[in-house]
Amino acid sequence: MIIGAGSFFGSKLSRDILSLPVFQQDTTIALCDINAEKLDNVARYVQRLIDGHRLGTKLVKSTDRRAVLGGASFVTTSISAGGPAYAGFPFTAELNMPYQKYGLSQSVADSIGVGGIFRFLRTAPIQLGVCKDMEELCPKALLLNYTNPMAMLTWLHSAGSAIANVGLCHSVQNTARELSNYLEIDKKDLVFTVAGINHQAWYLTLNKDGEDLYPKLRKCLDNPETLDKDRVRFEMMRHFGYFVTESTRHCSEYHPYFRRTPELRERYGLDQWIADDTERGHKLDLDGELPPLAPSEEYASGIMQACVTDEPYVFHGNVMNTGLIDNLPPNCCVEVQCLVNRSGVNPCHVGRLPTQLAHLNLTNIAPQELAVEAFLKRDRDLAFQACALDPLTRATLSLEDLRKLFDELWAAEAALLTHFA
Repeated sequence: MIIGAGSFFGSKLSRDILSLPVFQQDTTIALCDINAEKLDNVARYVQRLIDGHRLGTKLVKSTDRRAVLGGASFVTTSISAGGPAYAGFPFTAELNMPYQKYGLSQSVADSIGVGGIFRFLRTAPIQLGVCKDMEELCPKALLLNYTNPMAMLTWLHSAGSAIANVGLCHSVQNTARELSNYLEIDKKDLVFTVAGINHQAWYLTLNKDGEDLYPKLRKCLDNPETLDKDRVRFEMMRHFGYFVTESTRHCSEYHPYFRRTPELRERYGLDQWIADDTERGHKLDLDGELPPLAPSEEYASGIMQACVTDEPYVFHGNVMNTGLIDNLPPNCCVEVQCLVNRSGVNPCHVGRLPTQLAHLNLTNIAPQELAVEAFLKRDRDLAFQACALDPLTRATLSLEDLRKLFDELWAAEAALLTHFA
């Protein structure tokens, strides 16, 4: 089942599933979205794939998740609470208000910082509601979450419910592709170890045929053309020794070094995004040539196949730190390599991160933990304190200005935060 099927992931994940022979007969894909128009478009696209490729897969759709949750084996979530994910209200408030009124420059505002915390607070009741419905209607199903803020929501799923779950991102795959371009190496030849937290996981090892590729990657620091493509991440590697898994634009808001002033943003080539009502949608081909069936780099369908066939599949997932990374807090959300088969998702032990990397992660884990606690306790003061612990926010705003910003955002989104009343 795909909840939020009207989003980009609805069509993409459905196509991934249909590309695998194990799901081309005796399988039902259930699509759910509260936006009936978007749901209908994705359903038309998926049915076209099924009919055009003469598959035996069945398709159902509903705007009510409870109507199609019963008996599900897998539930994916890719939702936005209160409006489009990256256009219109409340996204415009969370991105624009901090910058235009208080000078707090966020790049995406969906995973960390004031914007990321407010996104979590308005999304959390829906995500936890999905878990509670699953406990009732499909308690053995595996929840695969693509919704941001990934780390906070994975933490919530595990702390607030008994449902087996894993958070899925594509930053590891995207970064591997980018590194292969920088190194002029075929991506399939890269062998790496990645661990940390979502959007701040580290390429701890990077090899080809047993050769350490980090010396070659460090030479990129002397290549202005390559450096200009990814200034923030190369700067992090210059000073902390390792390459990180999120793009320059997004990575810049996780640390206080890059966005505090206009001069810093200019130095690192960071434009300020002023959000508007223009939705960054995806156009589905409903009438042209029949699209071929080929899996994308997303992990979900591979995980599903491994659970059904018992053929092992390896991916990078967001899970709770049950002794996986020794120098990060127990039961925070970490991103590590996982092996999945019929027994479920089995995260791999990492050991200790290099100390400097662990402490960079810890600066982000602190507001994540407090935001989750704020929601579970319905405590507005804890929510403010979570914002106050964010590295970029506390390097940019006084507590007095942050309190004003927090209160204004809370008032603007009051209708989406009624669970705190």
